[in-house]
This record gives sequence, structure tokens and C-alpha cells, in this order.
Amino acid sequence: MIDELRKIGLSDLEARCYMALHKEPNLSGYEVAKRVSVSRTNVYAVLRSLTEQGICRAIEGDPVLYDAVPIEQLVRALKSDFEKTAQKLLQELKSPPRTSSSFYTWQGEEPLKKTIHRLIANADQHIIADIWSEDVHWVEQPLLEAQQRGVAVTIITIGDSHTPLQDVVVHQRSEEWQQMASRKFSLLCDAKHALIGSFTAGLKLSALETDHPAVIELLQNAFYHDVVMERVERDFGDDLIGKYGIGYHNIIEKYRERF
Repeated sequence: MIDELRKIGLSDLEARCYMALHKEPNLSGYEVAKRVSVSRTNVYAVLRSLTEQGICRAIEGDPVLYDAVPIEQLVRALKSDFEKTAQKLLQELKSPPRTSSSFYTWQGEEPLKKTIHRLIANADQHIIADIWSEDVHWVEQPLLEAQQRGVAVTIITIGDSHTPLQDVVVHQRSEEWQQMASRKFSLLCDAKHALIGSFTAGLKLSALETDHPAVIELLQNAFYHDVVMERVERDFGDDLIGKYGIGYHNIIEKYRERF
């Protein structure tokens, strides 16, 4: 819970003191200091700060005792403050009109997680995710939340996945898939915003975010190809293998030298 408390603006020591008082109310500053193993001087300063922020309450006496504001009350107050601030920002900070498409590069695990969450959270109508089964955890929770709020979510997985998402298209892996050095992924939200990247061993995680129409169309066409081929292969798999070979070898072979 310390990490979650830090996300709402508390320092590490503030979060630890709050947790100590949440578990055991009516403690003196000295008792809190013992429980968090920090000097009394630092803890008293933190308790004053938490009291001023309305996160902890003081009980006058000798010594002064402290109590954590119940987490339910704290969360409601924080939500109310956030919603007011967000509404003011939306009213006063209008985004300037865009005159051209842009490309943005994200590097590292945390920036990528935040970008995925932002794009999915802002989708209103439909989302298409294309990702290897072992990487589904990167997108699964935000996609489930989008699905719950009524967004049409389709996920295409390379390999079987046990995701609880409702609309799942599975591509079985051939030997060629197994030999690939990287696992690509893409995310398309409302046919307006795209994220493309790959998980490659030995390289820093990176992805490209864009709203360029050519990239959007490319991902849409790839999606149509995937869903059509999945259905055709499901209905006529043996006939296709008999005529074109496994993995469409008879069609593709003459082009392999070009790539």
C-alpha cells in the first residue's frame, strides 16, 4: 500500500506513518517513530504535515495522540478535489488545433505502461490490440476496464491466451513465429491513435505513438486481414494446406529472397 499512497502525493515516510496509524490508531509521535524506525524529530515533522493536509488527526493531550483519517473518507475527499481540479484544467487549458500528424517515441517500462493506460482510457468506441500471448498482461487490465465501460475491444493474440476479454482472435504459431527475435505489438484506439512497438531481448523497450493516417490505415488493414484469415483458416484449414502448403509456403517461397 505504500506505493499506492505515494501515487496520491504522500512521501515515503508520510505513507509509512499513515499506515502505522491506520493499523493502530491513537498513537503518540514517539510510538509512531518506533513503528516506522525513524527518528522522532523527522516523524513529528511528518505528523504535523499530515495533520495540516487533513490526512491525520491530532487528539490534544499529554502526549498528543494521532489518528489516521479513515481511508474511505480520505479517498472521497481526494476524488472530489481531483475532479474539481480536472474540470478547471479542462475549462481553461484548451488544446490548440493540430495542423499535422506527429510521431512520439516512448522508452522504458513505466513510460510505456502509462502510455498504454492513457490511450486505452481515452478510447470511446473501439480498441484493437495485437500482441503476443506472453505479453497480454501489458494491456489486459486497462482493456478489461474499457470493455466494462462499453468500449468494443478486440484483441488479437499470437498464441493461445487465457484472457477473460470477450472478443479474442488467436493466431497459432508456426515454426517461423518461434524463430523471431522480437515480439511486435500494436494498439489502435478509435481509429485515431496508434501505438506500435516490440519486445526484443537485449534492447531497451520502446514504442512509437502516432496519429498519422497512413499508420492508422495500415493497422486497420492488418486487422481486417487477421480476422478474415482466422475465419477462412478455421473453416477451410485442411484444404488450404493441401493447396498452398503449411503457412502458405507455396505462395510465399518465391518472395523470401526479397526480405
